[in-house]
Amino acid sequence: MARVTLNGEVAQFSLKCEINPLEWDPRYGKAIGKTTAAQKLNGLLDNLRASIIQHYREISDREATVTAEKVKNAFLGLQTQNEMLLDLFNRHNQGLEAQIGKCIRLDTYQKYVRTAKRLEEFMKYKYNISDISLKEINHSFICDFDIYLKTVHSCSQNTAVKFMQHFKSIILIAKNNGWIHSDPYSNYKLRLVKSEREYLTEQELENIMKKKFTIKRLEQVRDIFIFSCFTGLAYIDVYNLRKSNIRNTFDDSLWIIGKRIKTNVTYRVPLLDIPGIIIEKYSGTIPEDQVLPVISNQKMNSYLKEIADACGIDKNLSFHVARHTFATTVTLSKGVSIESVSKMLGHTNIRTTQIYARITDNKIKNDMVALADKIKDLETSFALNG
Repeated sequence: MARVTLNGEVAQFSLKCEINPLEWDPRYGKAIGKTTAAQKLNGLLDNLRASIIQHYREISDREATVTAEKVKNAFLGLQTQNEMLLDLFNRHNQGLEAQIGKCIRLDTYQKYVRTAKRLEEFMKYKYNISDISLKEINHSFICDFDIYLKTVHSCSQNTAVKFMQHFKSIILIAKNNGWIHSDPYSNYKLRLVKSEREYLTEQELENIMKKKFTIKRLEQVRDIFIFSCFTGLAYIDVYNLRKSNIRNTFDDSLWIIGKRIKTNVTYRVPLLDIPGIIIEKYSGTIPEDQVLPVISNQKMNSYLKEIADACGIDKNLSFHVARHTFATTVTLSKGVSIESVSKMLGHTNIRTTQIYARITDNKIKNDMVALADKIKDLETSFALNG
């Protein structure tokens, strides 16, 4: 008989081997003597021990918990191959990769790849395993991963939620395929916190526009950033902007018309003088169909921080701040309706636009001054009656 003992748990099974009790040493678990039969049996037993230990190590490497029963079943060939988390995640990501440029964007694929990498790092860090059976993922695993993201990787609440959402998508696939029967996310709430989005005030925007840069790369980045401040285009849409997107419309004026790369929703923005001047500035200096000399988003954001320092702006300046500045400082604060702003930003929901647009103190002041003019007659009547 073989006995596997692990953490106080015992699993026994027959090895289908027989020996005369008088030729057996129970203390050492081996046959007595140096006969051919004894040596053959002892060699077989050593191989069986090594095999059991190997099964233990394999289970320990891929699963969070190892039990004596699991080791026994693995040795006897009774275990069923469980679906593993990273195996499923990687198959899912391969499917996304094949659809890039069709119905999947590259950055969507990259987000899932990053989530799989974080999960792999987490399992090594927390449990010292390379993968885990889907059936072993529970509420505790979910919570531990959330804590790991916020502590080891210093993720904000909203960033951690994005990782957890991508992970949840994989869990849903596993549940729909019957590989797990209970949802470990059932008592876990994904909570995004409302965050204030940065935007430039009119004075800050003017400071950047007036700044003279002796370094050409900073001047180009500043120009492209200002272009976005007066068009509301996101980085990827400016990057993909072509001359065919600039068209004459019903009023015989130039508009920028296209579809947002992120959502495939159409945007339509009248071309103001400032972005028009920037387009003209780079005309003929870049490939024929390209509108602006856009570099990578990473370099763009790095140079924007240099620009913020040079202009005395104490804000975390990134390219996306331009989109918020367009919604808040350039349009809404100047009396443009939120419905028009929403259409120009390519939003399908006003609530999305409200995330970008902030009512500034100047806007409130101007609105109340206009209201005061409209109710002046009422104020006069009230004063006379008093």
